[in-house]
Amino acid sequence: MADAISSSSAAAHRLFCSPPPSVRPTGPSSPLFLSFLLKAPLKPRSSIRVRVFGIIGDPDAARMCYLGLHALQHRGQEGAGIVSSDGVALHFRTGLGLVSKVFSRSSELEPLVGSAAIGHNRYSTAGAASALANVQPFVAGYRFGELAVILHLIATSSSRPLLARIVEALEFLEGAYSLVFLTADKLFAARDPHGFRPLVMGRRSNGAVVFASETCALGLIGAEYVREVNPGEVIVVDSHDMSINTSCLLSKKPRKGCVFEHGYFALPNSVIFGHPVHAARYNFGAALARESPAPGADIVIPVPDSGFFAALGFAEASGLPFRQGLIRSHFVGRSFIEPNQEERNLAVKLKLAPIDGVLEGKSVVVIDDSIVRGTTSSKIVQLIKNTGKAREVRMRIASPPIIGSCYYGVDTPRAEELISNRLDVEGVRQALGSDSLAFLSLGSLRAAFGDEACMFCDACFTRKYPVPPREHEIFNMVDK
Repeated sequence: MADAISSSSAAAHRLFCSPPPSVRPTGPSSPLFLSFLLKAPLKPRSSIRVRVFGIIGDPDAARMCYLGLHALQHRGQEGAGIVSSDGVALHFRTGLGLVSKVFSRSSELEPLVGSAAIGHNRYSTAGAASALANVQPFVAGYRFGELAVILHLIATSSSRPLLARIVEALEFLEGAYSLVFLTADKLFAARDPHGFRPLVMGRRSNGAVVFASETCALGLIGAEYVREVNPGEVIVVDSHDMSINTSCLLSKKPRKGCVFEHGYFALPNSVIFGHPVHAARYNFGAALARESPAPGADIVIPVPDSGFFAALGFAEASGLPFRQGLIRSHFVGRSFIEPNQEERNLAVKLKLAPIDGVLEGKSVVVIDDSIVRGTTSSKIVQLIKNTGKAREVRMRIASPPIIGSCYYGVDTPRAEELISNRLDVEGVRQALGSDSLAFLSLGSLRAAFGDEACMFCDACFTRKYPVPPREHEIFNMVDK
């Protein structure tokens, strides 16, 4: 029996052994082979930062997967991998760096044959960022009874069909996860009962079924959006007739989609949890202008790219001119998801360049999506003041102060790293060196989603966690 599983979580992968690039079953007594996209502590509590892609029923599955990972590159930049299935064997390739680096030649996709594939972009929340062993998908062979977290749960399940095994295994997990499982003839997709992270289903004109972390990955390969994978749902697609069947986990939980997806992670051309990302960010900015105007300011500029639509909303609501005062180099990745602070600082210098003719002598309202540690924001203030020669820098942040660590897949493992957890607004302003500072209120953030506000997790702003964290376990996992 040959299987490939792609999920998002990372404690189990240290127990895995790496097989050859093609894994082929040899008979009924062979190990069950699984390819996993795993990304955070699974103990059985889990937290996963999702950036996965899966496709079945397409003769060019590996290339479609490659393109899908390109569209999801903003969600993880440290490594990439693809596993394909030809119905008999699994074929895989993983590597460090961007998708374009890992698969820099078309010949590197040629061995990934078959009509089904899964892929993953790595963003480390646990495990060494530069270790190839941490890049998913993971391919692992085991005989029933070996410990390997999800693998163990599936292997020791009392149920016989694989779908029933998966459902039974997931019943033991708490926290955030989105998974894609690939077997010789089936593709499975699963999402945790709270629905912390997005996972959507689409279909290509040739009938191929696609699963992706964001809708932006569907358009690039010509797939139409079908629907979300619902919280607590397991979907299975059979390659023989492309039939789709679903099962629901027994544990029903309140829906709690991550609100930070709308503020930062997702691309503005995606629809997340049923809401267009660009519209949510525009509304955040407009509400911020009403709450914290900047009288006497000359222009409004965004911190590119995630601050763009919030700045547009702020400018139009306040009647101030919208300008592009910072140019972003698109050859440098997103600084927030760089694995350490030294690399984040360097990324800011390489990524952003001020336009002197726009900024010089002006009182500038700078709109950013959030302030996490504060070091990146202080560099931006210095850049605008010292290099751009702006007369004033008025920082406006299109989210509330982040005061709580995220245990559901975002790389903020310790609360003491969060500047707003240590300082009040005035203290943060002084640390940044800006002339003024204001954050969007929690009430306005929630008002942007109306009656659906209760369906979002905003624990990073409130410390009210839908799944209470076990901090000592998480810290031990990160330290290891």
